[in-house]
Formats: sequence, C-alpha cells, structure tokens
Amino acid sequence: MMKSAIWLILFLGGIYLAMGAFLYIFQGKLLFYPTRTLVYYPDAAGLDYEDVYLQTGDGERLHGWYVPHENRRGTLLFFHGNAGNISGRIESIRQFNQLGLDVFIIDYRGYGKSTGRPNEKGLYTDALTAYDYLTLERGIPPDSLIIFGRSLGGSVAAYLASEKPAAALALESTFTSVPDVARGYYPVFPVGLLTRYKLPTIEYLRKFEGPVLIAHSPDDELISYRFGRELYDAVIGPRQFLEMRGGHNDGFFVTGRAYTDGYDRFFTSVLGNSEDAVVRD
Repeated sequence: MMKSAIWLILFLGGIYLAMGAFLYIFQGKLLFYPTRTLVYYPDAAGLDYEDVYLQTGDGERLHGWYVPHENRRGTLLFFHGNAGNISGRIESIRQFNQLGLDVFIIDYRGYGKSTGRPNEKGLYTDALTAYDYLTLERGIPPDSLIIFGRSLGGSVAAYLASEKPAAALALESTFTSVPDVARGYYPVFPVGLLTRYKLPTIEYLRKFEGPVLIAHSPDDELISYRFGRELYDAVIGPRQFLEMRGGHNDGFFVTGRAYTDGYDRFFTSVLGNSEDAVVRD
C-alpha cells in the first residue's frame, strides 16, 4: 500500500514537473499568435493609406500602415494585441481616423509582413522604432501624439510612454503583467518563477505623468476587468475610465457609440476639438 502511494506521488509529481517545464519552454507560443497573410486593407473601408517599412536597430524589417486624416488634430500610434496582424484591425483604424486622427499601426516582428520572431525585448525595440519614425522622419510633435495599445499592445504602449514623451496614453483591455494573468490560468504553478515574459504594464504606467485613458469591459473573458481597474488606480496623472461592453475581442464594436464618444472626449481633453472629425455608429 505504501509503495503504491509512493509511486502515485512520484507519478503525479512527474506530471506536475512536465507541465511546468512545458509552460516555461513554450510560453512564447502560448503568448504570441502571429499570422502572416494580410486579409484586409484600409482601402476596403474607404481609407487612404501608405505602406511603411522600417528598419530596427537589431536588423528586423517592420511593416505598417499610415492612415492620414485630411484635417488631423493629432496622431495615434496603434499597438495591437497578441494574435493575427494589422489587417484584423481595420474597423478600429477607421473609428480612430474618423475622430480626427492620423493613425499609424505596425506589425510587430514575426507578424504580417514584418520579419523575425516576437519576443518581449523585440516588441519594445519595435515600439521605439515606430516612435522615432513618427517624430523624427515625419516630424510629428510628441505633444500631438497619442500612444494606444489594446490587450498585449497596451503593455507595449505603456513601455513606450515610460521611455518617450507623448500627449497621452490609452490602454484598452490590458493586463497588469503576464505573471498576474498566468496566476489566474495556472494557479497551481509558481508562475513568478516560470514566466520568462513579464510585460509589466503597471510598472511602466506608474512612470508616465501625462493623461491616461483606461478602457475595459466587465464581460472580458480573457483579461479580467479587475486588471483594468488596477491600472486605473495606478495612474499618477490625469485619468479617465471608459467602461466597455462585450468580450475581449469585440468590445470596441459592441460598445457602439459610447465607445467612440468616450475616446472622443478623451482626445478632445488632450488635443482639442476637430470640427472635421466625423463620428458614426
């Protein structure tokens, strides 16, 4: 009987260790879900756009779209979530563009037409490269630049805002850190030790003194609403909270006019009005 119990303990312990090793080794594949093929383009939504290719300091080539507004009141630098590529964000690009903003969105390394493989340090390099393109090559003043990130992109956006000046920061459906999310999914594992990717959004957020908008839905099934509230509580400067409706991947659509109105109020508080901006459901 004792021998059987020992074997059972060893067996279960082996499974536990194997699962822990799997999480440690393959966490990059659990965190990043890039796709290569672009299935939609901005002109399908009636938007003018420019293909942009950027060279990073570590030798990768990034692809993005620059979508202009005829009478822009500012520019939005858009960092998307962990899955797909920029072609799945056309509706969001349209929404922000209609609020009177030029929109620049990039694919991280390993996504879409961008070379390389995604990793935490690489994403930060990509963000800095995009920022330098806007401010140095296009001459966009930082005080007219909004940094926006959704989901994983919120962590990238918060990092950039902690390193570079910007008019404001907007984080949507974003987590406080990867270990915080992992604790909810894998409560029996010491995720603080196992997670190689940290993406500590809340730490970066505490370094940004400018205006911040936090948007999150109580119905978000992937990133808990409490993370949005914790991020909001961590803001040290002017702040607004936009409560969305719907799930993690459709909140910007399900929330409807309240979504665009909420962002419009925030942008207006930072950049002023745009008489030529058009807001539609």
